Amino acid sequence: MFTKREPVRQAVWTRERLQTWLHTFFSGDRVVVLANREPFMHDRASDGGIVVRRSASGLVTALEPLVQACSGVWVAHGTGTADADVVDRRNGLGVPPANPRYRLRRVWLDQREQQRYYYGFANEALWPLCHRAHVQPIFRSDDFDTYAAVNARFAEAVCEEADGDSPLVLVQDYHFALAPRMVHERLPLSTIVAFWHIPWPDPRNFEICPWGRALLKGLLGSDIIGFQTPSDCRNFIETVESSLEAHVDRDRNVVTHEGRQTMIRAYPVSIEWPDPWVSRAATTAVCRRTVRRQLRLGPDVRLGVGVDRMDYTKGIVEKFLAVERLLELRPELIGRFAFVQLAEPSRGCLPAYRDLRARLSQTAERINERFDTGTCPPIILLEAHHEPEEVYRFLRAADLCYVGSLHDGMNLVAKEFVSARDDERGVLLLSSFAGAAQQLADALIVNPYAIDDSARALADALDMPVDEQRRRLRRMRSAVAEFSAYWWAGEMLRDATQLRLKRRHHAPTLDGLDNRIPA
Repeated sequence: MFTKREPVRQAVWTRERLQTWLHTFFSGDRVVVLANREPFMHDRASDGGIVVRRSASGLVTALEPLVQACSGVWVAHGTGTADADVVDRRNGLGVPPANPRYRLRRVWLDQREQQRYYYGFANEALWPLCHRAHVQPIFRSDDFDTYAAVNARFAEAVCEEADGDSPLVLVQDYHFALAPRMVHERLPLSTIVAFWHIPWPDPRNFEICPWGRALLKGLLGSDIIGFQTPSDCRNFIETVESSLEAHVDRDRNVVTHEGRQTMIRAYPVSIEWPDPWVSRAATTAVCRRTVRRQLRLGPDVRLGVGVDRMDYTKGIVEKFLAVERLLELRPELIGRFAFVQLAEPSRGCLPAYRDLRARLSQTAERINERFDTGTCPPIILLEAHHEPEEVYRFLRAADLCYVGSLHDGMNLVAKEFVSARDDERGVLLLSSFAGAAQQLADALIVNPYAIDDSARALADALDMPVDEQRRRLRRMRSAVAEFSAYWWAGEMLRDATQLRLKRRHHAPTLDGLDNRIPA
């Protein structure tokens, strides 16, 4: 039913092609992105000034090229301590700060709303519901009521920013499952694409949610619902069939509910190509020297790197255990191999995340006590926000990158590592439970729960000949270049365009659409 979507062959999707497409088919109609995470936040500095921080979110990495291409609007929760100091009378501003290319509209929440909508329903209920990571969802009626009220407020902001009755609205992720229906009720001529970045659970797991039917009805207010993988699409359709009185056309992958049709599609999310952070980076040789100097490691120490939010779905503890097992199996690597984990602090007010942080610290300390030689600790845990420039410096310095997700929608770090290695050196270890594994088959695919197997994969990565590293990276770099963030956005735009034209009683083939856009 759901197959791998091939990229447009007539012309490669680029920023310029997206701009031309939007001008041709959406001229005069605004493009509005709704996402909880803002791409930039403003915080007060200790000296009284204001500092700008860029989000480390994979969602921002994927979406920003599209918003910039169309000079659109990004509607998000304003969380910075100085966010309110820099907005205009409509609570917005132009970003990026140095060279504004789109508008950021901020929506304000009080502490109670943030606790119940974001930490409560979104991240103590929906997040564990959708991830197989052995954390039990917590469902509270006050949390859901606040989630619904906050969705309504964000939907209102989207409609205010639309500047017309037929915008293209891109609703992002599990924070806004109710918003598509709310936007459609106010702007029935709009074209709404909802994209669910995290996995969709199977119907048996989803049915434990007391408000599951309301979530499904909210999402089915969209014209298109996108998921990362075909299996997510299948799970969603089966959930709809078991929960609602809806008609499912499995040949066309269309759900009809209350007279409204919604297309279900797989759009694997990606990163921008060419990658702007690579063009700004120092050479890999310089990165290796500076990172090893920063970590106080000798030049002959082999280096592994992990880059994750501090989340129980990312398998960070399991990665540390694999490093421990590697040193047991290969004692000659003691003092000659270090694994550095960049860990972005996340949701630290929730018990599951506090427990994870304690486990990580205890595990790292125990392993380091076993194997530390005084000059090369086997585990280096860096808990902090790292700007993209620094992340890429570590990715370019490493001998291997380990993405060990226990369950993940895509995981863009895997693609960022591939993009970062324009020297065609280094090895990617990638969990089979990350969506990226379906596109990056030349990585060393591992089961992160199988500690011994993961340790052996680490050893294989360190032993891999340069020629094999180069062959694997070339194939993966070709895949990331072909299925870039522009392809991801472009495929959604093509499907949205065909729906809009069909409503106007003109339905060309997709090839026909392509022929109207210059290469």
